[in-house]
Amino acid sequence: MGRAVVQAFAAEGANVAALARGRDGLDGAAKDVAAQGGRALALDVDVADASAVDHAAEEVERELGPIDVWVNNAMTSVFAPVHELSADEVRRVTEVTYLGAVNGTLAALARMRPRDAGTIVQVGSALAYRAIPLQAAYCGAKHAMKGFTESLRCELLHEHSGVRVSMVQMPALNTPQFDWVRSRLPRQPQPVPPIYQPEVAAQAVLYAAEHAPKELWVGGSTVATILGNRVIPRLLDRYLARTGFDSQQTDQPVAPDRQDNLCAPVAGDHGSHGRFDQRSHPRSLQLRARMALGALTTSTLGKSAKTSTRSRTRRNA
Repeated sequence: MGRAVVQAFAAEGANVAALARGRDGLDGAAKDVAAQGGRALALDVDVADASAVDHAAEEVERELGPIDVWVNNAMTSVFAPVHELSADEVRRVTEVTYLGAVNGTLAALARMRPRDAGTIVQVGSALAYRAIPLQAAYCGAKHAMKGFTESLRCELLHEHSGVRVSMVQMPALNTPQFDWVRSRLPRQPQPVPPIYQPEVAAQAVLYAAEHAPKELWVGGSTVATILGNRVIPRLLDRYLARTGFDSQQTDQPVAPDRQDNLCAPVAGDHGSHGRFDQRSHPRSLQLRARMALGALTTSTLGKSAKTSTRSRTRRNA
């Protein structure tokens, strides 16, 4: 998904810095930006290392100028029942998926707050509201990110800060993560249908960077999951207990030499799409309607207040 986000910002004329562990993928992302005429900075960074993230942010501003938008998207997971998880595995998922977002947020705030400007986009998930079996570590990290972001939002409002924060709650996406996520399942992991292409997620992140809604729910399945959990949580417990194991596995057995990226990246430039193109939706009508409503509201408020905005010809993401 991060790759799709890089491509979306580049298409809008942004200069883009990408932070990740895999050198091959970073170089591919840099080429995507250059192809759109933007400047790219590819930094080999493990977001679980707070000091490394802060140093990377410093390098970004030195090379590309002030950071306008910071997107926290790094994640990893382990597909396994809780009783088969080790403490080290849970710690690692938490360090990347939750603390990685914390580290990125702190690095961004250190630079945005003095300027009283900038937008932080937290990539969340429907699983930040409704946990599912076999992904306890990941679900816990997304729940934690939601709580952290809500606290930060209140503090920024208290300060009357010009820094904005938005959380985008994603549906199941067709990304390569299911080929490299650590798994103890007997069959190959898969996203829970319905599945959306990563470009849908990137479109949502781009909208959040521009308009900074408190939250943006992406896909009808995300809306149904979040609202359903408010109304019938116990019924969802039973439903997921019955269906949540099979729905996260294909019919294919796991290869004995399968690699995972929990502690180190899997070599190669894997792009943005996974193996599920034939089963994935290229668009979300729900997201389109939500963005159209948001644009209409913004336009109406802008006219009534008779305000004008200044746009930059090139911004940094």
